[in-house]
Amino acid sequence: MASTRTSVCLFLSMLLFLANMQCEAQLSSTFYDKTCPNALSTIRSAIRTAVSRERRMAASLIRLHFHDCFVQGCDASILLDDAPSISSEKKAINNDNSIRGYEVIDDAKSQVESICPGIVSCADIVAVAARDASVAVGGPTWSVKLGRRDSTTASRSLAESNLPSFRDSLDRLTSLFGSKGLSQRDTVALSGSHTIGQARCVTFRDRIHNNTSDIDAGFASTRKRRCSLDDASSDNLAPLDLVTPNSFDNNYFKNLIQKKGLLQSDQILFSGESTDSIVTEYSKSPSTFSSDFAAAMVKMGDIDPKTGSEGQIRKFCNVVN
Repeated sequence: MASTRTSVCLFLSMLLFLANMQCEAQLSSTFYDKTCPNALSTIRSAIRTAVSRERRMAASLIRLHFHDCFVQGCDASILLDDAPSISSEKKAINNDNSIRGYEVIDDAKSQVESICPGIVSCADIVAVAARDASVAVGGPTWSVKLGRRDSTTASRSLAESNLPSFRDSLDRLTSLFGSKGLSQRDTVALSGSHTIGQARCVTFRDRIHNNTSDIDAGFASTRKRRCSLDDASSDNLAPLDLVTPNSFDNNYFKNLIQKKGLLQSDQILFSGESTDSIVTEYSKSPSTFSSDFAAAMVKMGDIDPKTGSEGQIRKFCNVVN
């Protein structure tokens, strides 16, 4: 009897292992090679056009992928509009009036649909767009695993609780990223995407006006010119990297060492805690940062994808079929 139980347990374990292997195998960089061989070049062209039109869009597309993957996994749930059965993540506090690039994804999707209708998911387009956006501004490239399917649901409540805030402590960031299978080193590397892009005054007002301990006085003074305590300046923008705001490089980390991080959640990475050594390493070695960022983006793209018969391939990214 014991022998039979052991055999059954081993058999069930093997089935679970094979099921997991099959799920993993469904994400592959060659997923569309036969079904839509021009998908990646079509997406790349659309992203290049968008970034050449507005350099800031590169940062927005990388952030869009990040905010998608951290809520329900990388399933394009962030793209869904409100509907009777859907509470759109677009309205979540960390996304509303903040996340951008929806129209760029819609354009890329439209172009792909015109050559391969019903084949390429919005989730994969978001993932590929992030990689192509990085390359468009001089950042690293990586092999994007494909085969994700689109969700039929969204969760504003999860978006409220699962996305990091500009006020987060290092412990909070470490815990949040860790819950997604990302290490502290991944956290620092991914934060380095703030080498490009801009932030609204409302996200750094408290830091530049009420902080004297971990901020460079001259830097704070410069930022105060367009970010007063008056609500009228809340939407004014400032570059996350004052030195090279439109180029993907390692100046972000050099800024942190000089106490010139724009957001509190940036500066906390170099504040006498456990991540100081990683920031220092990246500040000295752009190649290490680039390779670690690429590896972390691949890991992030693996967060809970829907594969096989799960979800669907949306025709339009903002609505369920």
